[in-house]
Amino acid sequence: MIRDLLFPVIYGLVIFLAGMKLMEAALAKLAGPLLVNSLHKATSTPLKGLIASSLLSALLQSSTAVTVLTIGMVNAGLLNYARTLGIILGSNIGTCLTTELIGLQISSAAAPLLTLSLCLWAAAVMLGELPPLHLRAAEACRRISAPVQFISLAVAGFALVLWGISVMQSIGPALQSSGLFRWFLDHAATSTLWGLAAGACLTAMVHSSAAVIGMAMGLAASGTLPPELGIAIVLGANIGTCVTAVIASIGGSPSGSFVAWSHVVLNVGGALLFLPFTGPLQSLAAWIGGGPAAQLAHAQTIFNVVCSLAALPLCYLPLWSRLEKRLQS
Repeated sequence: MIRDLLFPVIYGLVIFLAGMKLMEAALAKLAGPLLVNSLHKATSTPLKGLIASSLLSALLQSSTAVTVLTIGMVNAGLLNYARTLGIILGSNIGTCLTTELIGLQISSAAAPLLTLSLCLWAAAVMLGELPPLHLRAAEACRRISAPVQFISLAVAGFALVLWGISVMQSIGPALQSSGLFRWFLDHAATSTLWGLAAGACLTAMVHSSAAVIGMAMGLAASGTLPPELGIAIVLGANIGTCVTAVIASIGGSPSGSFVAWSHVVLNVGGALLFLPFTGPLQSLAAWIGGGPAAQLAHAQTIFNVVCSLAALPLCYLPLWSRLEKRLQS
């Protein structure tokens, strides 16, 4: 049972997290100073901050990266607390792109996609090291080589994410025969709080909501996990992802701590608000289309978009500017 259950989970999770980190690092290098400059310039209003943060989170494929960066900028005095509210809301929207792509169930494309991206990366490296027979041509090759390298590595990271999901999905039959999982399903049938707690705890441990949601999507696709319970796990994952931001705020300024705890309040409040409506949410996700895995991806997107847009008007209250002045005095 350990060989059939534990090893594929650990193996698949390692591959998944390695792919996420590779994709995040490559896209961060590709974005370069645009990341900090865009966050600083595009936060004059909460709506602009939400849009900019959504785009940057989609580019980096990590809401945590954007939130932690924001805390760092607040601690450094580059942003005030009132300007960060839109960024916090937008970061949750942008990160939904990963789960929507995973929901397409294109795991079979992982191997060819990985091979193609690595070949493209190798070609870009060789292009950047061509002998300078002509100075202008060599400079043009170097300018093209770096972005292509980062893009190909980001694609390779996404291929690893798909591969990790495929490995974790293979535990479906062994999990169904596990008495512990049957015990969990029986208790979860009486209260979706079990699913919420499982999603929050697992995400807090692995520091990646995408990994936990991806695992839930794999189990849902194999028929092991009921979609409604999977949605509760998705809501819990959105709570667990706040842990990294809270840790990043330790030892920083009061404004930085407020950024982290605002993220906690948004995600915890939204999850508890949506938890009684996992049934209607699953029905709406099923109406949008796709199998069980796609339904979890749609539920994640609906949850984050609705919560962020509902909270956006509150960001315009003058209370936050007054609070900022009191924290600084």
